[in-house]
Amino acid sequence: MIETVLFDLDGTIIDTNELIISSFLHVFEAQAPGPLTREQIIPHMGTTLEQQLQAFSGGVEDVSPLVKAYRSFNTLHHDEMVRPFPHVNEVVERLHRHGLSLGIVTTKIRPSTMMTLEKYDLERFMSAIVTVNDVEHPKPHPEPVLTAMERLGANPATTLMIGDSPVDIQSAKAAGVKAAAVAWSLKGEQKLMEYGPDYVLRDMRDLYEIVGLQEE
Repeated sequence: MIETVLFDLDGTIIDTNELIISSFLHVFEAQAPGPLTREQIIPHMGTTLEQQLQAFSGGVEDVSPLVKAYRSFNTLHHDEMVRPFPHVNEVVERLHRHGLSLGIVTTKIRPSTMMTLEKYDLERFMSAIVTVNDVEHPKPHPEPVLTAMERLGANPATTLMIGDSPVDIQSAKAAGVKAAAVAWSLKGEQKLMEYGPDYVLRDMRDLYEIVGLQEE
């Protein structure tokens, strides 16, 4: 029986995909090593912003100017380019109503995490919100999932982590919890299956069966 559900944010419950890709394309229009493609960006999505910028810049050590440019564009275009994936709000609200403990585990910074959750009225359902600011070791390390469970008083045996990236599955498994991959990941279902998720969600409402609820 699943009693605790942890969600990744970007690409899992909130569709920030085009915003993220557009932000990286914008930053590297005039930066070495030159313009990026979607195909270069997508495999790195899910890791921290700094890790992605270092990868795209060819290993530049101080990416703080790139971080600033990324966040400036990202914040400016957030509201017009971001929306929840289908059925997220109804599923989250119903899980909460039935007494499941819910949390967010993300590699985003806390301010942008809260901005997104509050915009879509999801923050009130989340009893733990673990961002990259709250841990020393981000996903794929187990620390973010372990931190969320500690805050929730959760049992690993009854905890499920849901994500759209290999790092979500790796972090879940390293923390000893079940992992679910979302089939709407830009990385593709086949790629995520290589990491051995326990479940694949093709619709957010698939969660009902996993946690033992009937669809209404």
